[in-house]
Amino acid sequence: MQNLRVAVDVGGTFTDICIMDEASGLIRIEKTSSTRDPIDGILSGVEKAGVDLSKVALFSHGTTVATNALITRRLPRAAVVSTKGFRDVIEIRRANKEDLWDVYKDVVPPYVPRRDRLTVPERVDAAGRIVEPLDEAAARDVARILRKRGVAAIAVCFMNAYLNGANERRMREILKEEMPDIPVSISSQVLPEIFEHERFSTTVANAVVSPVVVDYTTRLGDRLAEGGYERDLLLLHTGGGVMTPASVKDFAARLAGSGIAAGAIASRYIAGLCGFPNSIGLDMGGTSTDVSLAYEGQSRVTKDWYIEFGYPIRFASIEVLTIGAGGGSLAWTDAAGSLRNGPQSAGAYPGPACYGNGNTQPTNTDANITLGRLGTSLAGGKVTLDPELAYSAVEEGVAKPFGLGLHEAADAIVRVANANMSDAVRLISISRGYDPRDFALVAFGGAGALHGVDVARELSIPVVIVPPNPGVTSALGCLLVDMQHDFSQSCMVGADEADPAEIEALFAELEREALARLTHEGVAEGDIVLQRSIDMMYRGQWRSLAVNAPRPIEVIADLVDSFHAEHQREYNFRRDDAPVSFFRLNLKAIGVVPKAEFAVHAPTGTIPEPASRRRVWFDGEGLDTPVYSRDDLPCGFVFEGPAIVEQLDSTTVVPPGASAEVDRFLNIIIRVKG
Repeated sequence: MQNLRVAVDVGGTFTDICIMDEASGLIRIEKTSSTRDPIDGILSGVEKAGVDLSKVALFSHGTTVATNALITRRLPRAAVVSTKGFRDVIEIRRANKEDLWDVYKDVVPPYVPRRDRLTVPERVDAAGRIVEPLDEAAARDVARILRKRGVAAIAVCFMNAYLNGANERRMREILKEEMPDIPVSISSQVLPEIFEHERFSTTVANAVVSPVVVDYTTRLGDRLAEGGYERDLLLLHTGGGVMTPASVKDFAARLAGSGIAAGAIASRYIAGLCGFPNSIGLDMGGTSTDVSLAYEGQSRVTKDWYIEFGYPIRFASIEVLTIGAGGGSLAWTDAAGSLRNGPQSAGAYPGPACYGNGNTQPTNTDANITLGRLGTSLAGGKVTLDPELAYSAVEEGVAKPFGLGLHEAADAIVRVANANMSDAVRLISISRGYDPRDFALVAFGGAGALHGVDVARELSIPVVIVPPNPGVTSALGCLLVDMQHDFSQSCMVGADEADPAEIEALFAELEREALARLTHEGVAEGDIVLQRSIDMMYRGQWRSLAVNAPRPIEVIADLVDSFHAEHQREYNFRRDDAPVSFFRLNLKAIGVVPKAEFAVHAPTGTIPEPASRRRVWFDGEGLDTPVYSRDDLPCGFVFEGPAIVEQLDSTTVVPPGASAEVDRFLNIIIRVKG
């Protein structure tokens, strides 16, 4: 009987595996070391967890393969075919810089060097009319040249193809005739939107990672099938849904940033279970912290993101802000004599000083051990920590240079880290028009529950939620998603000139494409949900805001009113007298995947005894603090801070003045006072 759901999240140090029993809703976890080939680590973890793949109904996977390939530039040789005269669009870019004031820092080179960017005569005008058909003789010459060069992937990017992709489609046919086994990405299919650099850049990224991702997903699918798994492998993409290997072949770059989206999905879902439609996810790991936001049960989505600055990937993505703050982040002193924390990190090796692998600089982990907030072992005893090495690093690195006591120095390190994370939360909430006081903070990752309440207090967030297994919450997110694809079509027209019938016709075309893709992936018609939105802006602007659109669209004025209201919320002003323009039509196509429900527990009335007690420092005062084992905490248990809760994958700190309760899903709900 196929009654298991398995989700896998591959990290740089550990591969996390989450197994849910559909019948009972119970979840168990497994952690194993990541391997050079991620597939070996995945299958090793599945075997270690005792999972029979023939009994798995769903296997979902968040992968960093595409992200790592772009970061490390370990990419196969690829080529670009563009309109004659537009060979260098992806190198000219927007002529902007990541650091405006650093004149010496150059943007990294494009993924495809100039020698492999070839051109052909063709032209489509700004209205979408074919002014010059594709020169097929030149196109065949280009195809033969690329075949001789042995390129593994090709991106076809023609000017104004977002309005009419006929020339691009014909170019692809010619390339396929000459090189039938080479993947070809065309911009009119990958991203049919105006702004040539963003469209070209997204198509090029899609092309260069396609061979890497397709090889990986094919091998993983084959290995799972050999083990008895009978269904499609589901791969988490940045938009917050999953796709099958069949769709990966055409939209490989959607997997770039796959891993961080899983945590945002899980935090939103867990907050919803606890009755909080507004939530902020704080995913703190060993090297970085990922911050996400959900409002009224929906994650914020952006199209302004990239893996490397200068080369945008304009697929819809859950908005996640990443900063260099993790357990291994180093405390250091800048040239002005101020204490800093991160983004430099001790990494997995040598790791924090307490790991005993040679690092002598203090980290957040060393500071938490010095304060007594962390015990002397991690991962259920698999990693033993040396507190004396932590004390020495904090003493030499911070206490002596600043004339502080040992615990004052450790507290200063933690406070700086908390300030950095609080600033990140402000950026994704207050700067977007959201009040943190209206949200719950979901603290997860290996170190999120250590710092969650401190960050919440800094921002007046009233509630902190710690999931049952904080360290593998990202893997859990892979179990909570539906099939999802995002479609868009440029529609640049003034609202006063817009014809509802014409807009309906454009949406109908997007819906036909969406239904065809989901049907191809085996989604039943009754499980398909289509969500519309329109990007709008005040006339003369080029930045737009998405407004939910009804089905069918009948009154344009209602859309304009919704835009004014959204602009007021986002930017705190509106201009009701200013003309409004439409910019882009968006369609989110969802194939609903049946989800098993989490196990619900009843209160037992049991009051567990602490597993131990130790001295823990809060605000400069060492307090005798009970230390509980998470496995011993029953539903309904209420306790006051100070308290420490330890478990296999994380440690939770409940400081003085906070109260905590274990809910029916075994989440710890911490009420933050003051």
